[in-house]
Amino acid sequence: MTDTKDDIDEQRHAEKMKKRKAVQDAEVASKTVAQKGLLIVNTGPGKGKSTAAFGLVLRALGHGWNVGIVQFIKGAWDTGERRALEKFGAQVQFHALGEGFTWETQDKARDIAAAARAWAKAEELLADPTLQLIVLDELNIALRYDYLPLGDVVAALAGRRGDLNVIVTGRNAKPELIEAADLVTEMSLVKHHFKAGVKAQAGIEF
Repeated sequence: MTDTKDDIDEQRHAEKMKKRKAVQDAEVASKTVAQKGLLIVNTGPGKGKSTAAFGLVLRALGHGWNVGIVQFIKGAWDTGERRALEKFGAQVQFHALGEGFTWETQDKARDIAAAARAWAKAEELLADPTLQLIVLDELNIALRYDYLPLGDVVAALAGRRGDLNVIVTGRNAKPELIEAADLVTEMSLVKHHFKAGVKAQAGIEF
């Protein structure tokens, strides 16, 4: 019985996937580090940097990890993620210590003081041996405006204990932080509903 065109296409597909699997398996087998705490940076002009970080928080909580969160800018916001994560009790330490974006406060000294308080809390969390994951939300904004000493911040993050994962979010990540990071993702803006006149919405933006 002669194979039909569909049969031939299926065989070709199976052979192609078999070869691809072999390449993928070899790539995975070449990795020798089983476990490592990562420094992750979510940056870029596109929406989704903090959203991605909180998605990873949810994954970590599902594995029973303890998580610490410091928000550097969004302290004045009543966010959905904060409401949801508070339900995890002691498994999550959530510290919203910002006072709004710099154009809202219009007070540089106040912004610097708020950033310093948030970084002091971040240092406490970095020293907490019970945490497996820390999110420093919008830290990049504080570094962008030089509200914190970049060298000290990068040194502290690079010097964290070996099994601690840290996520830093915000636009315009400094090159020094990018260099120190293990994983950097840049969110690119293709299209945004705000440009069409749609205001920030609960459940979507916050």
